[in-house]
Amino acid sequence: MKKYILGLGVLLSAVVLTACGNNKEASSQNNDGKIKAIATFYPMYEFTKEVMGNEGEVELLIPAGTEPHDYEPSAKDIAKISEADAFVYNSEEMETWVDKIKDNIDKDKTKMIEASHQIDLLASSNDGHDHDEDVDEHAHEDEHTHSKDPHVWTDPVMAVKEVKEIQEELAEKYPAKKAQFEKNATSYIAKLNDLDNKYEAAFKNAQNKTFVVQHAAFGYLANQYGLTQESISGISPDQEPSPSRLAQLKHFVAEHDTKVIYFEENANSKVAETLSKETGVKLAVLNPLESLTQKQIDQGENYLSVMEKNLQALQATIK
Repeated sequence: MKKYILGLGVLLSAVVLTACGNNKEASSQNNDGKIKAIATFYPMYEFTKEVMGNEGEVELLIPAGTEPHDYEPSAKDIAKISEADAFVYNSEEMETWVDKIKDNIDKDKTKMIEASHQIDLLASSNDGHDHDEDVDEHAHEDEHTHSKDPHVWTDPVMAVKEVKEIQEELAEKYPAKKAQFEKNATSYIAKLNDLDNKYEAAFKNAQNKTFVVQHAAFGYLANQYGLTQESISGISPDQEPSPSRLAQLKHFVAEHDTKVIYFEENANSKVAETLSKETGVKLAVLNPLESLTQKQIDQGENYLSVMEKNLQALQATIK
């Protein structure tokens, strides 16, 4: 990562020169009237696609099945952003590399849209818990360590705010399409509101409201519905928990008679599997929607369907 940062200035200079040379070509590509948008990872892709509808085409920047926390853009990726009409990302807390490239993007050509702009991000800690003092000393050296929790999209209410932000930003650049953007967003937000109602109803009268997850990706969802997220690792799925943290979790699982430990399909589940074996608690999938595999996309899975599955999975432990 440090080598990447040292070479970023040279890389960006080359990209800017290339993009300037390609402006004429990019303009001709847009003569069909379609907006060309780039969205970083899956939820940003779906939200943008739903808002734009037939008014544009959205490309997913981070490939399907790729962990976005550790992603670093290539020269080709930066060139794609520079040539797009709109670039949609979640936040600089999630896409930490955006801050390093934004000053080199022509804002008149490429509308940079931070979907979580109107959201106050929750504070983060190294493992999701201030009480664990035995923190891996290398965590502070990690380029991808988060000071705030970026996982706003796991809460349907926050997802609505992100969709509205994307809609308003696109309408600002394309006022002639404002009415269509509003219509598209309203239709999709109705589905998100229905999802919110299902979550609200499911957990309103729950007695056990604590769930154990592989990494702390569900803080906003927990906050929205009065739940408590107990995480094995921190905000980043690659962060290793300390031995004392694992000991705490073994005690927690036993004390709370935990029935399920949730892991992610697209991340290393070794620690979750170890905790499951040591406690005799079964494993189940809880998808943070940071990425869908190409197979899932081809099978028609999307944000709404995965969030429905997450709700069903959570109901196995929150009752």
